[in-house]
Amino acid sequence: MRETELRVVLYSHDSQGLGHTRRNLALARALARTLPATTGRRVSGMLLTGVDATAVPGLPEGFDRVVLPGIRKTGGGYAPRGLAVGMDRLTALRSGLLDAALTGFRPHLVVVDRHAWGVDRELLGPLLRLRAAHPGTAVVLGLREVLDEPAAAAREWAALGDLELVRRVYDQVWVYGDPAVHDPVATSEVPARLADLVRHTGYLATGREAGPRTSGTGRPYVLSMAGGGSDGAALTLAAARARVPHGHGHVVVAGPQMPAADLARVRAAARPGTTVLPSVPDALAEVREAAAVVSMGGYNSVAEVLATTTPALVVPRERPRREQLIRARALQARGAVDVLSPGALTTGAVEAWLHRAVGTVRTRHHLALDGLRTVPVLAAGLLAARGPAGPPAAPEAPAPSYAGGAR
Repeated sequence: MRETELRVVLYSHDSQGLGHTRRNLALARALARTLPATTGRRVSGMLLTGVDATAVPGLPEGFDRVVLPGIRKTGGGYAPRGLAVGMDRLTALRSGLLDAALTGFRPHLVVVDRHAWGVDRELLGPLLRLRAAHPGTAVVLGLREVLDEPAAAAREWAALGDLELVRRVYDQVWVYGDPAVHDPVATSEVPARLADLVRHTGYLATGREAGPRTSGTGRPYVLSMAGGGSDGAALTLAAARARVPHGHGHVVVAGPQMPAADLARVRAAARPGTTVLPSVPDALAEVREAAAVVSMGGYNSVAEVLATTTPALVVPRERPRREQLIRARALQARGAVDVLSPGALTTGAVEAWLHRAVGTVRTRHHLALDGLRTVPVLAAGLLAARGPAGPPAAPEAPAPSYAGGAR
């Protein structure tokens, strides 16, 4: 008998910031909204994420999350975020949880964000076992449109090992961007041996769901935001001290991962009329109604800006990756945003830009922004090619617990 649901898993490793999980959450909402109409089957899914459940609000109906023990970036790689164990032990624990989730849920579609084998290859064994047991599962690697400088990206691909194994595991590579803005295949950020798997979706911008504003600041207002906030102190300090155009309020969203001491400094520096918040439930709602926005250059922050006509000044991170800088300059060249380098970041520079930008609009219709419409079409095509049944449904009885660490 044909199953009534399509089972989807979206994985992200989440060592710094919220970008990977936020991208997968946008995809989950798009798939849940669109696939039932194209396939005649409801969608049920899981987000496998390394961030706290409170940072993943608004899951679509039929979805749940599995929160993996957290990791953080260090100067030499990764380390446990909270658990007092070694990284080898933590990787084995995370790999076991991933294995159990894939084995028990038996998804029809798996979308892996950014890292093909996960952190320290935690996902490789689970994916190989899923492939062996359920070859009908469609597996996709999802990439933001900018990975890094080509040499840095090449080192990451080399660390994966044999690219033929990547080809055997993955059916497609979805690049969440507009190749007319930046093409990671042309720059060799994606190896030529994988080029035939690539599908450019457009930015995951148009169609993002937005709720009501919650910042409490009346209109008109300008907005400054630092993404996850872990490295946003310089931007938010400069912005909080800025004099904004007459008659405007100012909302500064520091980010939920900003250290408490940095957040206290930003609040102490804020001018009268400036509201400093650690986070908001829906940044897009704030961006849409702002007169101008100052933002870091992470993928999701930029995608939310691109979905609006709000003028934007992007202050990209330049270290340890140059991804944000490459993205910001490419979009500036297409007339979509203005850019201020971190070395030129001052309160005066932010003030001057805000006074120029308020009262203007920035049209972005010349960019491919409909990735959230394209992804369900690609998913439906993959699922159809795999056949109507896909993996069998999981048994009603609980599957045996995993007890072997990474294998």
